[in-house]
Amino acid sequence: MQKLFGNIITAILGLWLATMFVPGVRVAVYPDSHFFGFPLTQSWQLFVLLGITLGLVNFYIKPVLDTLTLPLKIITLGLFGLVIEMALIWGVDYIFREFSAPLFYPLFFTAIIIWALSIVISNILHKDHSEY
Repeated sequence: MQKLFGNIITAILGLWLATMFVPGVRVAVYPDSHFFGFPLTQSWQLFVLLGITLGLVNFYIKPVLDTLTLPLKIITLGLFGLVIEMALIWGVDYIFREFSAPLFYPLFFTAIIIWALSIVISNILHKDHSEY
């Protein structure tokens, strides 16, 4: 449960930082933006929704993809994991029209930001957990 919470927080913060610092990455609120009938009127609502979605994808689907692509990760010394993260971010981009990370470089830098944040947040959560 702690890892899932960490993935969601990492995704929310990573997407927010990517929209702030990476050119081309944007989150836009449209007048007809909604989630199962609930209107989304603020950008923070979109960040939470996108973060929960990306966090769940990273928690459930990424381990399966990591296992399937293990030989490629070994050959590339782990750098193929970045390609997997880019594909997952592109999948969220494909699902939600409010989020846009077009082309290679915005996806790449967004994946780098999320990767770095996941290291920091997992270290923070691991330190808090080891004290108890």
